[in-house]
Amino acid sequence: MTSTDLLRDNPHYFHFQGQEFKLQAHAELRFEVEAKASVELEMTEGRGEMFGTELAKNKKYIFVSGSKVAIYTWHGCTIVLKGKAEVAYISKETPMVVYVNTHAALEQMRQKAEAENTRGPRILVVGPTDVGKSTLCRILVNYAVRLGRSPVLADIDVGQGNMGLPGTIGALVVERTADVEEGFQQTAPLVFHYGHKSPNDNFQLYNMLVSRLAEIINVRCEQSKKVNCSGVIINTAGWIRGAGYEALKQAAGAFEVDVICVLDQERLYNQLKGDLPDFVKIVLLPKSGGVVERSQATRAESRDNRIREYFYGLKNNFFPHSFDVRFNDVKIFKVGAPSLPESCLPLGMKSQDSQTKLVPLVPSNSLLHHVLSISAATTVDQDIVETNVLGFLVVTSVDMDKSVFTVLSPAPRPLPRNILLVMDIQFMDIK
Repeated sequence: MTSTDLLRDNPHYFHFQGQEFKLQAHAELRFEVEAKASVELEMTEGRGEMFGTELAKNKKYIFVSGSKVAIYTWHGCTIVLKGKAEVAYISKETPMVVYVNTHAALEQMRQKAEAENTRGPRILVVGPTDVGKSTLCRILVNYAVRLGRSPVLADIDVGQGNMGLPGTIGALVVERTADVEEGFQQTAPLVFHYGHKSPNDNFQLYNMLVSRLAEIINVRCEQSKKVNCSGVIINTAGWIRGAGYEALKQAAGAFEVDVICVLDQERLYNQLKGDLPDFVKIVLLPKSGGVVERSQATRAESRDNRIREYFYGLKNNFFPHSFDVRFNDVKIFKVGAPSLPESCLPLGMKSQDSQTKLVPLVPSNSLLHHVLSISAATTVDQDIVETNVLGFLVVTSVDMDKSVFTVLSPAPRPLPRNILLVMDIQFMDIK
């Protein structure tokens, strides 16, 4: 029995002191970092890539607690691991050939768009939770960038918030491949405040923000021929039944997608084939064998880690600020009023309108530990609901006697704007 077979079959944790893995062509090394630990990775021979980003030879990469990593090689390579992993194994059963063929088809569409001066492909990646949608988006974007493209990556999965924080949707023009350790460089993403963990919490607001995001992406594409030809890749939530399915169709219409990639869900594939027009190409793709289903507790922990990473950095290399904000210096709102019966509403108003209504809040102890979005709006007369946000704060304490609350902030005082939006998402700073 080889050491690689042992690592695959043994369910216990592994402590590597320079374990060497030799990968043959078209093989994939998969490992997950143990909680409160780290793993150092170095490619000593050959060529390999992580989710479409090429690894540099003899460079040491550090992956922190909870990282799920897959290193694929087209020609063969040698990988050395040091640290503690929860699981590690080499697999030859990987969908990477299918994914690169998908990329090649998209590239042909980009070349045609470039020649005819038209719009590049717009791809919606859909499927249930935990099938690798975010990973596929990352692979497709990285392959496009490696060919000199500048695609737009849009994220409308409010549960994880890869573009901003959980409870937001956003988009980013990508001009460089994702960093192996830290992902895409997010210097100036466009982010909108939604405020909940699921589209179902405020369906009307979710659909409105998705449409708003699509409008702004259209404007951005009109400003740059390169971006327009490169196309848009859209990551979606894993809610695919009932209203979630309607949200997917609404997003497909808002972004005017050309291609829908369905991951590991034949039922959803056939539903979309029947409901969407023929000019939308719908393809069924397999998920990676390394993808595992996460529990609700694991997903909640992932959200906390994403918020903590925003303030402290992936490797705790950021140093956030803490300062007091006076009640009178800010205006605090929540998007969405409690639903009322039709008979109690003003004449001509519908119950759905309350879901996108801006409700002013009086600062109180109920703000404690809540995440706040800083709106880019300069006055309350603006359409704050459809205005993007500049950043995020967390309320760490409230002093009603002094009429101040203390915030954790990535930047020092003063706040860039005084209009704050409350999320239904909480974070306890226990660092």
